[in-house]
Amino acid sequence: MSKVMVVGGGSWGCALAQVLADNEHRVQIYMRNEEQRREFNKSHSLPRFLPGVSFSQQIEAVADLNQYDQMDFIVFALPTQSIRGVLEEHFSGYQGSAIFVNVAKGLELRTHKRISEIFSEYIPLEQYVCLSGPTHAEEVAIHMPSTIVSSSVSEQSSERVQDLFMNSVFRVYTNSDLIGVELGGATKNVLALGLGVASGLGFGDNTMAALMTRGMHEIVRFGTAMGGNKETFYGLTGMGDLIVTATSQHSRNRRAGVLLGQGYSLQETTHKVNMVVEGVMTCKALYEQAQVLGVDMPITREIYGVLYEDLDVAGAVERLMEREKKRESLD
Repeated sequence: MSKVMVVGGGSWGCALAQVLADNEHRVQIYMRNEEQRREFNKSHSLPRFLPGVSFSQQIEAVADLNQYDQMDFIVFALPTQSIRGVLEEHFSGYQGSAIFVNVAKGLELRTHKRISEIFSEYIPLEQYVCLSGPTHAEEVAIHMPSTIVSSSVSEQSSERVQDLFMNSVFRVYTNSDLIGVELGGATKNVLALGLGVASGLGFGDNTMAALMTRGMHEIVRFGTAMGGNKETFYGLTGMGDLIVTATSQHSRNRRAGVLLGQGYSLQETTHKVNMVVEGVMTCKALYEQAQVLGVDMPITREIYGVLYEDLDVAGAVERLMEREKKRESLD
């Protein structure tokens, strides 16, 4: 039995806490919101994010993050843009032996860094593991069979996290391609936004198939230019995660895209979704980094234009369709 601190009391953090409790680990969730924390400890429910789900009585919501020095594992379930601030405030000069597990998917807006690169400024990279894959909290929390990937520069660390989480309904694979695993999760959120926009515009299955397939090529082009392995992007953390995020009713990125396609502004969309939409910030970092690398990403370019340049939403697909003719390329 291990002692685990989950940093972040949203839907994904709580769903993973339930997996850990099912595996008989001692779990605490750091919840900053006092009202939510009291409600969780009283009813062991999370009605705002996961209505109807009952969590294990063994999970405790806590207000003090500084108990981390007693933990074997520390799971970061925070939005990408919040990670550096928490590390800076609580983990500068960290000397402990805990394994840090990140479950966010994105790129830092200011630096374009992958999340492992942020963590490496505060902890030894061998103690960092990325846990990523096609998993929605709404299904994991009610024990629907799901698969995910544990990735680290340290095989021992990734296998420890595999053992920590794996059970009969939550299957964990390992993959040593940390760059590919992180970038697959980050880039698919942006494409899910675009697919949502197309759906909101009323386009059908033909359009969705085209955007998803050509979008995969963009993921591969960008990911390999950044040093990831091509094979990784066709696995669970690339194609698998794109499929579930682009098609599921649970996907907040797809939901945000649908609203944009229906004519809502970005501000109105963010308000309606009422949760962090990682793809919005990641799109800016992704597009800017692609420009630096000289990587052609036409779908990402259109999504960026809609989000940040006030380009016509309805014209985005038209602009993609009217691009110069070319051969199909799988690169």
